[in-house]
Amino acid sequence: MATEAKISVIFSTYNSPKWLEKVLWGFDCQTDDNFEIVVADDGSKEDTQRVIEKFAAQSSVPVKHVWQEDDGFQKCKILNKAIVEAEGEYLVFTDGDCVPRNDFIAVHRQQAEAGRFLSGGYLKLNMPVSQKITREDIKYGRCFVPAWLRDNGMPSTKGFMKLNAGRLAGLLNKITPTKPTWNGHNASCFKSDALRINGYDERLRYGGLDREFGERLENAGIAGKQIRYSAVVVHLDHARGYESKETWQNNRDIRQAVKDGKLVETQFGIKQHRL
Repeated sequence: MATEAKISVIFSTYNSPKWLEKVLWGFDCQTDDNFEIVVADDGSKEDTQRVIEKFAAQSSVPVKHVWQEDDGFQKCKILNKAIVEAEGEYLVFTDGDCVPRNDFIAVHRQQAEAGRFLSGGYLKLNMPVSQKITREDIKYGRCFVPAWLRDNGMPSTKGFMKLNAGRLAGLLNKITPTKPTWNGHNASCFKSDALRINGYDERLRYGGLDREFGERLENAGIAGKQIRYSAVVVHLDHARGYESKETWQNNRDIRQAVKDGKLVETQFGIKQHRL
């Protein structure tokens, strides 16, 4: 992808202003600054708006705040609205609880490729470390160093390999047995491809909704490309009160229909709002 092309970073949030602030700090430290942020807000209260306004006033990074009223878990719907609002020709998706390392945007730009989507990973943190991370820890990269994480209460994990990959990142991306799926915390594609499949299926609730998006991209001939050891984010801990067996099963049924029918475009995506 051309180095001058603008990127839009899209991530959802819901009433987590402290975590959102840390994520925004991460995007304020990027080595590649040719991007905008589109916050897909699924009905947060005013304290979230205040965090975004404070950041926008202090940062040179353009920020859009796309908000909808709280009507339960409607992540797919707000992500579709954010896709429409995004000005970049290339879309990088993450979550409002994932702090990016300073080369996150640069890696997605460098690895972007026509006919492919990028599949990154994350390192899941525990609550004590999540709470301790400061703006300085993000700015100077301390929270992406295994020794610092261990010193601050994070047990050693094989996930530390993502932080230590260095020059071996490309090789590890190639030999990992992990399939390059669409991961909502760290993935990217051209906006034209997201529109081609009509965005996210708004029938989906928590549980595999991101995978379904990627499965339709694959049906459209857009194959995944692994960058889990190159594009690094750390995932701040949080509760998941919106998870249920019923929603998981509903999502599995929809994904099975996509697989069986080799479906590309959902009927429950972006276009339904333009009728």
